[in-house]
Amino acid sequence: MTAKLSIRNVRKSFDDKVVLDDVSLDVGEHDVVCLIGASGSGKSTLLRCINLLEPIDDGEILLADSNGVLVDISEPGLDPDPVRRRIGMVFQSYNLFPHMSVQRNVTLGPTKVRGQSKAEADAHALDLLARFGLADKAGAYPDQLSGGQQQRVAIVRALAMQPELMLLDEVTAALDPVLVGEVLNVIRDMRGQGMTMVLATHEMGFAREISDLVCFLKDGVILEAAPPGTLFTAPSQPETAEFLQRVIASGRL
Repeated sequence: MTAKLSIRNVRKSFDDKVVLDDVSLDVGEHDVVCLIGASGSGKSTLLRCINLLEPIDDGEILLADSNGVLVDISEPGLDPDPVRRRIGMVFQSYNLFPHMSVQRNVTLGPTKVRGQSKAEADAHALDLLARFGLADKAGAYPDQLSGGQQQRVAIVRALAMQPELMLLDEVTAALDPVLVGEVLNVIRDMRGQGMTMVLATHEMGFAREISDLVCFLKDGVILEAAPPGTLFTAPSQPETAEFLQRVIASGRL
């Protein structure tokens, strides 16, 4: 496996609470890795550490450069902005600018950060919006969209920056169940295009369908990491089996 991302012995605490405890994980180029586990298990914090939104206390986070060489991006004092230009992140909350049109929300980053011309950014934005069924919403404002449409725009905005890696943090959690499917279809499309992704999700059926690797986290530790066909049918850890039983009992798998 050619690793795009390598997390090595990462530790993170908030005050006295250990949130990530010696976490190690390799993510291959073009792979999709799903993080599952109960709320508070460390999934969101791990994603935020990868994107350098939270400094780690110990360990390393390495991202492959254009030559495929893994480079430590978590080194103290490193400017995080060039790294964040290479990593797209989408959160539960859409974080769209309410005073800007959909098209302007999507083109802001490419023009301000990547230095694209307005014409180039507009053309790329319109292509992406069309690809995800939002061509007719380019001139609309966020409050004129459904939750599912807003989340799709948030994903398009991240893709417009042409990231090498996408992080998705419970992107369907705030949506009405009827709208979840349209966002999951966007993620399926990204997988089909070969995007490397790490997702924290409560959508177990989707994780089973889309993942190359599923990681079960509990108390800041990756207790088990396996292909979905193995983890969901024959988990090796009793804690994983117990978690999946609760998921099945709630009708979510």
